Amino acid sequence: MRGPPRCTHQLDVRLVSFSIVPPEALIPRVRSGSVEVWNTRELGVSQPSISRMVASLEARLGVKLLLRTTRHVAPTDAGRVFLERARQILGDLDNAENAARGADGLRGTLRVALSGAFGIREVIPRLPGFAEQHPKLGIELLVSDGTEDLIAEGADMALRLGPLTDSGFGARLLGKAPRLAVASPAYLARRGTPQTPADLAAHDCILGPGLSGRTGWSFTRSGRATSATVEGPIKVASADGVVACAKAGLGIALASRWMCRAELEAGELVAILSNYQLDWVELHAVYPGGRRPALKVRAFSDYFAAQLMQKNEGGSSG
Repeated sequence: MRGPPRCTHQLDVRLVSFSIVPPEALIPRVRSGSVEVWNTRELGVSQPSISRMVASLEARLGVKLLLRTTRHVAPTDAGRVFLERARQILGDLDNAENAARGADGLRGTLRVALSGAFGIREVIPRLPGFAEQHPKLGIELLVSDGTEDLIAEGADMALRLGPLTDSGFGARLLGKAPRLAVASPAYLARRGTPQTPADLAAHDCILGPGLSGRTGWSFTRSGRATSATVEGPIKVASADGVVACAKAGLGIALASRWMCRAELEAGELVAILSNYQLDWVELHAVYPGGRRPALKVRAFSDYFAAQLMQKNEGGSSG
């Protein structure tokens, strides 16, 4: 009588190890200057055990996977390569299990990196519907106003606004929204409403991150581009801060409709220069591991793209 099949290839042994302890657990994350590790109780393995596994793996490979200081742990170049390849393998195993269960059987945890302002305004309010469709799938939001390292963070995907810079990552356009020039009714009553981009030279303009931080704002009308030189005493490093300053009556600002939708609907901000167009803001789903997103990433991307289409923000009209 034959016994159970044996793992006769080193790759089989590694896959078994990865099934017990996901490689993401080997990469602590750093926040606020202190090391934060994955929930080892959830994995069933203690933190000292994980540390020993990392040391043993480094000894076998003959390379350092992590750079360690008293307050910081980060993957080396070799560590990033190893983790990305290992996560691809685990992703394929995940996909196989979820495919067998069907779309209604997605399990595990989906880790999404995104900016705080966009997440609070546009993502979190839409999450209940997705959670209801996939009750066995946990969601972890990795909220940061910076562009996080998806590999080191252990993120399955990121929602990124604006131009993409992550070469080698897979990406999918989920939608786009118009960028608007906005101001509060109180400011416009006090200073008047500009009728052309040239009129902005006589106004206080709020400079923010990205395109809104430039001293020249570019508009188009009937296919012709025009640039307006803008100045103002207020400069803000966050998109949410720009909207708050405009709402407070400090000047005219540029913001995507996603970032000022609530204020526009409440009448706290007014869109101006509506006969002119600004560049649209694109939203992409970005995921490590090439062009094959995991089923849970694809399910979330499909859901969110459909949500944006309901608001007429998935295509070229806003």
